[in-house]
Parts: sequence; structure tokens; C-alpha cells
Amino acid sequence: LLAVTTFIIIQLPPGDYLTQYIQSLEQSGQRVDASEVASLKRQYGLDQPMTVQFLRWFTGMFEGRFGTSLQWRRPVAEIIGDRLYLTMILNVFSLGFTYIVAIAIGIYSATHQYSAGDYAFTTLGFIGLATPGFLLALVVMVFFNQVFGFSVGGLFSQQYAMAPWSMDKVIDLLKHMIVPIVIIAFGQTAGLIRVVRGTLLDELRKQYVITARTKGLPQSKVLFKYPVRVALNPVISTVGWLLPALVSGGTIVEIVLSLPTVGPLLYFALSSQDMYLAGTLVLFLGLLTIIGTFISDMLLMVVDPRIRFERAR
Repeated sequence: LLAVTTFIIIQLPPGDYLTQYIQSLEQSGQRVDASEVASLKRQYGLDQPMTVQFLRWFTGMFEGRFGTSLQWRRPVAEIIGDRLYLTMILNVFSLGFTYIVAIAIGIYSATHQYSAGDYAFTTLGFIGLATPGFLLALVVMVFFNQVFGFSVGGLFSQQYAMAPWSMDKVIDLLKHMIVPIVIIAFGQTAGLIRVVRGTLLDELRKQYVITARTKGLPQSKVLFKYPVRVALNPVISTVGWLLPALVSGGTIVEIVLSLPTVGPLLYFALSSQDMYLAGTLVLFLGLLTIIGTFISDMLLMVVDPRIRFERAR
């Protein structure tokens, strides 16, 4: 069902890749006759009915074939594979930074309400929420270019871009990842801080917490036994978005910073109506969303003692 829905959505916009390709040739002054158009349709498989195109694409998945990209003229699996591992590395670090920093600051702000630190983090959070990621990326790029004289775009230095993998190339990758990680995580961290702070403040005002404090229980035990676990429910409930975010998170920022990741690949595939490449990526994101939602539900059951499966009667 997900594959059918994905393929239909990709086919909904008027025209196709071949139509855009012919228009670009005609705009450059090249004339395309009817025989050449028919040849291109056969070459790209666009002369077949939509059902045949879908069945070829769908059945090929079970053999590890996802069709051929119309724009790149290469197998889709090969194109995605070139970028997927870099995308996963970048976004795993970004999301790890987001969750660790946001939860820690959120707990601090809730337990030190109206302190100088709380006001400082609140101000920083509002700035992060109000600043678009692509704008922050542009500002950072201009700053580093004007002040330090080098570009922060890309994930590799020029001498390592096409070089085989080595320890020096890995170190170069880690150096170039610092700026994209901070930019991608900045807005997400700011929003998550507000969620953790607000939910934890609500829990700390409840009667069971007040009773635990009056009994003389240590502050750390009162805080982490239940209030923090319950306050993390909204955070854990978003884990369902975590897996697809590993692939598509920060797409606009990645385009601005010229990062060789999957996000820009999906954007350009959709804009050029490269149906096999775009369809495969959208299907992949849909599957990750389903898996992530299931994992989120399981984690909520473990973390929150109030959530349990009821036995069937």
C-alpha cells in the first residue's frame, strides 16, 4: 500500500522528466523531432502504462533493483548508496547533540526556574526558534569567509573529496562536520528545550512530588524517579520522526552548505520529476516513519509506568 501510494504521489504532478528534458533542449536551441521523442520514451520506459512502470519498479525491489535514475542515468541504489552513509553520520551526530543538550538544559531550566541560567537559556531558545536554519547557514558561511578566509561548505577538503578512505580523510570529515552539526541541531535543540522544561515544571508541581519531598527523599531521587521519566514522554513520542530525520533532516541547510547527502538528492529528484529516484527515497522515508513510530510506542511503554499493554479479556 505504501509503495502504491508513493508511486501515485510521484506521478500526480503534470508532465514528467522527459517533458522537462525536451523543453530544456528546445530552450537551448536544439530541435527534437517525434522519432527522437519516441526513442527517449522507450529508453526511459515511459512508453509503458503506469501500472507496468509500477510493477517493474516494485518487483525489482525484491532483487535489490530500484530502477534507473532518469537524470543521473545510473542505478538508483548506486546513487543513494554514495550519499547514504554520509547522511547517516551527519544526522546521527546532529540528533545526538540535539537530544543530549536539550534534555540536560531542559532539566536545568526546570529545576532552576527564573534563575540567570534559565533566563539565558530561554533567550537562546527563542533565538533558535526564530532563526531559520538556512539563514544561520548563510550567516556562518559569510562570517567564516570574511573573517578566516575559508569556506565551511562541503564535507571534505578539496584534496580529500575524491581520495580513497584513510585516517586523514576521516579526520578531515570530522572537522568539516562540526559546523553543519551545530547549524542543523540549533533550531531543533531550542524547541526541545522548551518542551522538556515545560513538561517537567508541570510534573514538579504535582502532589506526588510534593509528598516525596516532605518525606525527606533526596532531591536526585525525587527528580529522576518519576518526574523526569514522565516529562520525557513528548520527547520519546517524537522518536517516530527520528529515523526519517536521519535521512531527510536539514535538507535546506544541506543544500546551502553544498553537502553531498540524501536530502538535496531528494529535493532535486522531486523538482526534476525523476520518478524512480524520488519514489525510492519517499518510500524509504515512509518505511522509516512506520518503524520509528513502532519503536517510539515501545519506548513509551518502558519509560512511563502508566503505559502498559492490557491483556485481552
